[in-house]
Amino acid sequence: MKVGWMWFDNDPNRTIEEKVRRAAEKYRAKFGRFPNTCYVNQAAIAESETKVGRVKVIGAPNILPHHFWLGVHQAKPKGA
Repeated sequence: MKVGWMWFDNDPNRTIEEKVRRAAEKYRAKFGRFPNTCYVNQAAIAESETKVGRVKVIGAPNILPHHFWLGVHQAKPKGA
């Protein structure tokens, strides 16, 4: 993913799944399509990656806590 959109949500009453769903809906409202990838701080999820609906959620050390970097990951063509 080369280009993304950053979302901040530090509401302690929402689960990580709720936060990702909410961020994905805001992304869709802003850009007219759903994201398929969301990077979060690696401490926010138990596994290195998981799924929330159609969105792959990936833990990364360079994402600040409570921040969500959403976008559309395009698969590379084979052989590229």
